Amino acid sequence: MKTRMEHDALGRIAVPAHRRWAAQTQRSLENFPIGEEKMPLALIHALALVKKTAAEVNHRLGVLDEKRSRLIIQVAEEVRTGLYDDEFPLSVWQTGSGTQTNMNVNEVIAHRCNELSEPGLVHPNDHVNCSQSSNDVFPTAMAIASVLALEEELIPAIEGLRRVMAEKSLHYRHLVKIGRTHLQDATPLTLGQEISGWEAMLENNLRMIRCGADEMKALAIGGTAVGTGLNAPEGFGAAVTVGISEATGKTFVEDTNKFHALTSHDRLVFSHGALKALAANLMKIANDIRWLASGPRCGIGELILPANEPGSSIMPGKVNPTQCEALSMIACQVMGNDTVIGLAASQGNFQLNVYMPVMIHNFLQSVRLLSDGVRSFTLRCAAGLTANETRIQEVVERSLMLVTALVPVIGYETAAQAALKAHQENLTLKEAVMNLHLMDESTYDELIQPAAMTGMT
Repeated sequence: MKTRMEHDALGRIAVPAHRRWAAQTQRSLENFPIGEEKMPLALIHALALVKKTAAEVNHRLGVLDEKRSRLIIQVAEEVRTGLYDDEFPLSVWQTGSGTQTNMNVNEVIAHRCNELSEPGLVHPNDHVNCSQSSNDVFPTAMAIASVLALEEELIPAIEGLRRVMAEKSLHYRHLVKIGRTHLQDATPLTLGQEISGWEAMLENNLRMIRCGADEMKALAIGGTAVGTGLNAPEGFGAAVTVGISEATGKTFVEDTNKFHALTSHDRLVFSHGALKALAANLMKIANDIRWLASGPRCGIGELILPANEPGSSIMPGKVNPTQCEALSMIACQVMGNDTVIGLAASQGNFQLNVYMPVMIHNFLQSVRLLSDGVRSFTLRCAAGLTANETRIQEVVERSLMLVTALVPVIGYETAAQAALKAHQENLTLKEAVMNLHLMDESTYDELIQPAAMTGMT
């Protein structure tokens, strides 16, 4: 492989000739050959947006000439749109400040600028990183990437599933079924009511996630190394924040305290907490659906799943709740990510937290998995879910918990006696009540009306 020599403060190092990165990226690549997890491209693209906006502001404020500014703006936009994605090979498991990835972006932009103009015109530190530090740029990019992922990917995915649940709830609003608590039979409700609970969970999650996204919109840019803003011109942070807002269509603001912005990631913890809440609800919804669809003949069997693929390599004709399984595995991963993010965020020492790469990796992984998982679940499970009305009616007729409607007339203990007799002697509830001479048949029929017990009539 052909190489060229690059240099930095530590001396010279060979870099693959066809690559646009330089010495600091190469050192990171060689010093951290750890794992397969690479810095998320969403973060790289957010860093490029910061570089582009910083170049615009630096030129306006008189600290960067027009030619260099114009070149950086052009190339940073190319990076932002994914033109050079293969130039960002660094591991998540690197310096905890993200400095090496910040320099990776600086070096690639500078190299490409010099390709377009003249060798040495644009320097990665002096020009691309002008008025910035990795310590304020990296958390700024974390916030941008997180907000865009939440608002442009996850929230629309959840809204799509919520709409399907609303449609199913309306369609089955009068289909009476048996409720279950403690995995045991309970009083009736309608299938529409049950699904409305799932819909309400998603509505709550949307509210929480939107709140978390709003919290993430406070940016650290302008704080430079420790929060004082050293080497950044007055008004730089505010102007970059405005430029990022205009470029993204999102309302970002300056963090009111840059010392907080550099060392604390409480907003990321808060926002990911909303993702954990979503994961908990998705786990519950997925589990409810696969329990209710269990069977088809020897389980509960009240719901019918879409048949997407063969379920077994040995049992012909088997259909498994695979979308539920995928979604529940995603929920487990998100809950694990939340633990890591919480622990990492607690490790801010003095003026900096040096666990940022793992935090943003886990955060964006959670958003990506949830977005993809919810979309897949919506399309391949929820949308095609149907009720087995024959089975639902059969279960309602066999339920012993309908006896609850008799309690106001015959009392709790007498009603319990009737239910236990029916269960022990394999009788219907009506047969048990008649055998015990607790009331006449017409009174029983008047009191035991499952639809009335749902509150829907």
